[in-house]
Amino acid sequence: MTEESVYGTLLVSGMIVVSGGYGATSWETFLSVLGTVIVFWAAHVYAGTVASHGVTQGDEITLGAAFRHALQRSVGFFTSALAPLVVLLIGALRITPDAVVMWVALWLGVVILGALGYIAFTQRGSSWRIRILGTLGTAALGVAMILLKVLIH
Repeated sequence: MTEESVYGTLLVSGMIVVSGGYGATSWETFLSVLGTVIVFWAAHVYAGTVASHGVTQGDEITLGAAFRHALQRSVGFFTSALAPLVVLLIGALRITPDAVVMWVALWLGVVILGALGYIAFTQRGSSWRIRILGTLGTAALGVAMILLKVLIH
């Protein structure tokens, strides 16, 4: 559970919305999302490495240590895209129609965001009521993406 996993989920959902708005197929959307995630992930690792490399609070951080830390921190960004990419691949392989796949991938983003919210509030030791509110609050970002898709069409 990191900000990168939330950001990755929002990025993927946004890409699906935009691709759907242009009438892209599941295959085109899959390739677009995969390429974008790889580029943004690499940029995130690079930025994290540069930002962490140097001297922090009197401790010198080597380039290798900064790179490993950036890689570890950015795992959530990359893994948050895997489930929606699998769904898009199912459509790309013509197992399920494109329209169904796009909607399933978007709703999967809502579920992932909700789960990330639940995890975050659980880690804070919040009561079950706050966990549920946190789940609904983070899932609402995914619902906003779906509403955006409806508006684009």
